[in-house]
Amino acid sequence: MERKEHWEGVYTTRGERDVSWFEALPVISIEMLDAAGVTRDSCVLDVGGGDSRLVDHLLERGLECLAVLDVSGASLRRARARLGDRAGVPIWIEADVAGEWAVKPMDVWHDRAVLHFLTDAADRARYVARLHEVLKVGGAAIVATFAPDGPEKCSGLPVVRYSPESLAGTLGAGFRLLESRRHRHLTPAGVPQAFQYSRFLRVS
Repeated sequence: MERKEHWEGVYTTRGERDVSWFEALPVISIEMLDAAGVTRDSCVLDVGGGDSRLVDHLLERGLECLAVLDVSGASLRRARARLGDRAGVPIWIEADVAGEWAVKPMDVWHDRAVLHFLTDAADRARYVARLHEVLKVGGAAIVATFAPDGPEKCSGLPVVRYSPESLAGTLGAGFRLLESRRHRHLTPAGVPQAFQYSRFLRVS
């Protein structure tokens, strides 16, 4: 409940461009989705999607098998309001990624900046368990976290920073690292943040 209350507070008191993670165009995510071979027939889950613009771009590409998960109902309501008539396409899941929730098997698990907030080992284990349950064998896991030289906190919360190798260790032997990229994200306030994006193949 503490995690949910925190993020509900963020999304009810700050505008879209008042949060450090805002991206008008999620370029790296889109490029990694392309590298994973996403087509109109792919099923994509955006973990911690909130009111991210990624779902807008996937809808523009004609994808109809989409799901957006976020612990904050306020963030999902903002996204649905922005999408208008198109909001009926994605499945909207208000849940903590480390909690109890379900969705049909997906081809892609996309997470930009959720895992690094899970500082408790038990929460990380539940995250990996959900990943195994949801992502098809042969599917792509695209996970972005703060890099080792990235911020130690975000939105007032501590984070776990990852290299591609340490992230691979967290996900376990069922995932093969295919690609990693460093990214210098500029917040709306112009502050640089060091991210790393990694793309994995689910092999078992």
